[in-house]
Parts: sequence; C-alpha cells; structure tokens
Amino acid sequence: MTRAPLVVKIGGSLTDPSGLLDDIAALDSPLIVVHGAHRFLDDLAVRLGTPPRFVTSVAGATSRYTDDAAMDQFLMAYCGHANKRIVEQLLWRGAAPVGLAAMDGGMVRGRRRADLRVREDGRTLVLHGDHTGSIEQVDTTLLHTLLQGGFLPVLCPPALGHDGTAINVDGDRLAAEVAIAVGAERLVIASDTAGFLADAADPSSTVDRACAADLAGLAGSAQGRARVKLTAVGRALAGGVGAVGLCDGRGSHPLQAALAGAGSWFTPSAVVAV
Repeated sequence: MTRAPLVVKIGGSLTDPSGLLDDIAALDSPLIVVHGAHRFLDDLAVRLGTPPRFVTSVAGATSRYTDDAAMDQFLMAYCGHANKRIVEQLLWRGAAPVGLAAMDGGMVRGRRRADLRVREDGRTLVLHGDHTGSIEQVDTTLLHTLLQGGFLPVLCPPALGHDGTAINVDGDRLAAEVAIAVGAERLVIASDTAGFLADAADPSSTVDRACAADLAGLAGSAQGRARVKLTAVGRALAGGVGAVGLCDGRGSHPLQAALAGAGSWFTPSAVVAV
C-alpha cells in the first residue's frame, strides 16, 4: 500500500448513516472507519435499569462515569451492536470490512484514570473504579496488514489501559490519533450537524474554513461535544494530518460532499487547500 488512508469517523449521533455507508463502500482508496455509539449506549443503559451517569471534573470537563457495570454495557453497545451492524451493512454494500475494538491486538493503548475528582452539588467527590482513559500509543501493524490485504478496518473504543483493562476513550480523539499514526492526509468527522457552528443556537452559522490558529477563538463559543471535536481537530493538525473536516453525515452521498469541500474544514495554516 502506497497511498495514505483516509480516516472517517461515523458519529454516534447519526441515527441513519446509510448514505455515509454507501459512500464509504464505493470509495476506491485506502480507508479506515472509526465509529461511536453513545446514543445506543444511553438507550441500552436505560433499558437495563442503570441510566448513564455523567460527571463534571474539577476542571469543568464532562464525561461518562464508566464503572465495571457501565463498561460491560459499553462493550455490548460499541463492540457488539454498533460495530457489527456497520460491518453487516458494509458487507451488504460489497466492501470487505473487519470490525475491531481499538484494544484488539494492542492497537491503541493508554492511561486509565481509575479515580476521578468531580464536582457534584457544590461538593468535590472522588469516584473510584472508573474505566475512562486517555490515548498514549497507537500501533499501526494490524491496520496496515488489513489495508494491504484489501480490507476495511472498522474501529471503535475501547482502548487498552496499561493496567490491562479496557478504557473508555473519546471516539473523535481516537479517530485523530489513528489518523496521525497512519499518516492520513485527511480526517472526516461526520455527525448530525452541517459542520462547526460559530453560534450553537444558529444552524446557519457554519464555519466553512479555518486554520489551527483559529481554534482557540472558536473554542470560546463551543459547547459540549463541539468543544471536544475542536480538541480532536487541534490534535490531528498538530500531529501532521493535512486537513480535518467536521461534516454532515446525513442524507445521500455525504462523504462525497465532504471530500468536495462541504462542511467545516480545518487546515494547519490558512493557505493550505482542503
């Protein structure tokens, strides 16, 4: 394999990614798919009688508290349901997908943060037994082996903690780290919005083009997942990815539209073309 692969993140917010999967299956170039499943995980947790618990760290970051029971549900939702449904649909479209968790083969490893200091009801608490973590290393051996064999890797969290346990890592950050590790020229993060909104309350405020120097200013207006996505964008650009798109994954041929320039595209400098 001589061409650098494209990395596409299928957001867990997408309720119908069929158009995106059509484009992925039809793409005639090396490709790695990363996907989320947070909506299904939330629904599963509620159906099992253990609604998800979200906590806010002392630094102000919000995350899912992933104890042992929540990690069992995480594995069911991400590695079981979501991953295999995507594999199923891509196979039906004629692709050759291989569904994997990021921890398979020791591909993606990181540090588990077992103890969390959080703020609840004005108090600081320490929660133990968490399986949330951060990515520190990506081994591309298995990915390159699959790509060279003509297969389409389909990855999802969790990664593998250095203590040997599964860790919940952010899907957008996973896509960024994989894109850096494989030398991707472009990373597309597809979700249920048209791109990055300068005003979260105004769907027409999509930022078309921006560079790395603009990220700090844009982060000031970002809320929730949008802020997390900007962090992933910044990490990917700093790691050598040539362009990162926050794009709409809905409708027909959304990947074609994204690769033609639709959505919000971020580059290292203002003079680099998408």
